[in-house]
Amino acid sequence: MTTKLYSAELCRIPGVAESDCILVERGRVAAVGTRGDFSGYESPVHYEGAVLLPGMRDAHLHPVAYAAALRGTTLATAADFAEVVARLATAADLAPGPVLGMRLNEETLAERRLPDRLVLDAAVAERPLLAHRYCGHVAIANTAALVLAGIDSMTPDPVGGSIDRDKEGRPTGVLRETAIEIVAERFEGGNAVSTDELLSALRRLAAVGVTSIGAMLRTGAGAWASLGNEVDITINAADRLPIKVAAYVIEESPETVSINKARIDAAGPRLRWRGIKRFGDGSFGGHTAAMHDRFSDVDTSGTMRLSDLDRSIAVESLRLGGASAIHAIGDRACGELIDMYLELIDEGAAPRKLRIEHASVMTAADIDRLGRSGIIAAVQPPFLGSEATWLEQRLGPDRIELTYPFAAMEDAGTVLAGSSDCPVEPPDPWLGMALAQDRAGMSIGQALSAESALAMYTSGAATALEEPEPLAVGSPADFIVVDRDPLAITPDQVAETQVLATYVDGVEVDVNRSQPLWLD
Repeated sequence: MTTKLYSAELCRIPGVAESDCILVERGRVAAVGTRGDFSGYESPVHYEGAVLLPGMRDAHLHPVAYAAALRGTTLATAADFAEVVARLATAADLAPGPVLGMRLNEETLAERRLPDRLVLDAAVAERPLLAHRYCGHVAIANTAALVLAGIDSMTPDPVGGSIDRDKEGRPTGVLRETAIEIVAERFEGGNAVSTDELLSALRRLAAVGVTSIGAMLRTGAGAWASLGNEVDITINAADRLPIKVAAYVIEESPETVSINKARIDAAGPRLRWRGIKRFGDGSFGGHTAAMHDRFSDVDTSGTMRLSDLDRSIAVESLRLGGASAIHAIGDRACGELIDMYLELIDEGAAPRKLRIEHASVMTAADIDRLGRSGIIAAVQPPFLGSEATWLEQRLGPDRIELTYPFAAMEDAGTVLAGSSDCPVEPPDPWLGMALAQDRAGMSIGQALSAESALAMYTSGAATALEEPEPLAVGSPADFIVVDRDPLAITPDQVAETQVLATYVDGVEVDVNRSQPLWLD
């Protein structure tokens, strides 16, 4: 590749003095500076009135589920049970096999509660149906799906999950955490995502400036078994990936970690194995986040899933040079995961190989421990936009001040890696940066500055993904061209940022702008 010079009104690179040019040689950054520094070079590729930025990173995203969401049946904007039924009935008419609904949110339904199996039976009675809550930690099965999975009044709750029951002890169809898997694994591959669908979704991410993702990938098991083996689907796409994909495999045993590492590492230059993903608890919306004290609106303290198995899988990943990325949302789950990670650090683990996914509510003491430990927090500012209207009712006024405590974690020294957890939230880094600053008006004392919000999605996420410092000399030339300076505008204006071009390894990506970024 020939040497090329790119220029705009200015470059914004965290930690770098103001500049307006990037010199690229063989896909890497050769220099960053001002036009006067490059007077001997040919005329640059110039973007008039634009700004050059490092590529956006999304440190925690489910790419196969995102691809499914772009062509699936979304229930997010359904007004009531009748509309949920109508959308699911339409989905059943369009394709044979099991019926899958996504992004159900009872907080926006007129009934303000989850539907049960009898409601879903009105959509389709003769075929199995599973409707997932948007958080992914709760799903509702119709009667046919419960029968297919053998769930009845005598079925015990699985470890790490629960089956809701009526007053007579009969399953209502509402499944929480690992209970979803009992049904979902009977759907295995029934709604499989194709390689082309995945690639189209990744090109759509590139259109909003995303150049790297931390991809959470299942092996065909679990709550999203119907989408197929996500590791296989991603490997099949490896030689055509438009952006960089760091794979974190949702492993079920230590024995399979090395097998998946070898397969992924051999697949292609833009697909890299980075470690494992596991679950320590559930979600706020599903009342399954593991809390020290009970939720304020329901008499439960959530579901604790962290176990010795998580530790043994994490140890195997670390032995192979990988990372451990474990989901923890509630304050109890966060505290116990920090305990486990500190033990691993004492045994020789590198703190930067340990990630806490979400870190949504913590005690002040745990925020301090996290900051001093060097453990990375992969956080999701978009959660604020979805939860602002009901979260204080769930947690109460005392806990809300340390919920999504971005400023407190930053002050304590924690590296914050920005992400979306898509398809839980839209994979839009500009929305994430805006919400990190204005927090949808919730606990505004935990807001970040514009500079910190940008760093979260660039250098912070790059650290989590084990990438070189963005746009440092010698780093890959992963950069974007945008229509505004995110450090000089309001959060609302940041959310409206338009990406004019996306470059990965110095080559402009053929992005997908024909498809919506998000379907509600």
